[in-house]
Amino acid sequence: MSIADLRRDYSGEPLDEASAEADPFRQFSVWFTQALEVEGDPTAMALATATRDGRPSVRTVLLKGVDDRGFLFYTNYHSRKAREMDQTGLASLLFLWRSVDRQVRIEGKIEKVTEAESDAYFATRPVESRWSVYASRQSERVESRAALESRYEIARHTYGETVPRPRWWGGYRVVPDECEFWQGRPNRLHDRLQYSKQSNGLWTRERLAP
Repeated sequence: MSIADLRRDYSGEPLDEASAEADPFRQFSVWFTQALEVEGDPTAMALATATRDGRPSVRTVLLKGVDDRGFLFYTNYHSRKAREMDQTGLASLLFLWRSVDRQVRIEGKIEKVTEAESDAYFATRPVESRWSVYASRQSERVESRAALESRYEIARHTYGETVPRPRWWGGYRVVPDECEFWQGRPNRLHDRLQYSKQSNGLWTRERLAP
């Protein structure tokens, strides 16, 4: 069997304008709550960025908060994704919840969270994860695994249990102006609802062809 022959049908519940929430954040909350019950890693989301001249890149990061301001995650401010977000001020997110045949796609502007927000989150991380922030110069070349582990041990001995957040690490928020909810349905006739933010701050909703 070739790769082209691999396929399956989808049998998700209908997503229609009558039953969907009028606000995309409320709709996300409904779906996310359901995904928590069945999905192995519901906070995993693909983060797509691009350079100023349009070269794209994508990777998986973890959602660390969501409210009516946007979708929150944390990273090294010197990483490739951070450099690209600083260049364009834009990013896109994709949640894929296979167990319920659903995707959520989000596009919008990027903003850094406050230092107080970053400090508060950093303090909740396991101490091992805080040491690793100092050990990893994210996206830079590393000479060997041994070198990485050596820097980790240096951070562990340097800071012990009291690990301050470095100034080059913190949070970003994707502030959406467009959100799309995709529900897999039989015969490739999937449901797609797109929410678009208008200049007056209100959201409009329309169905897209699959």
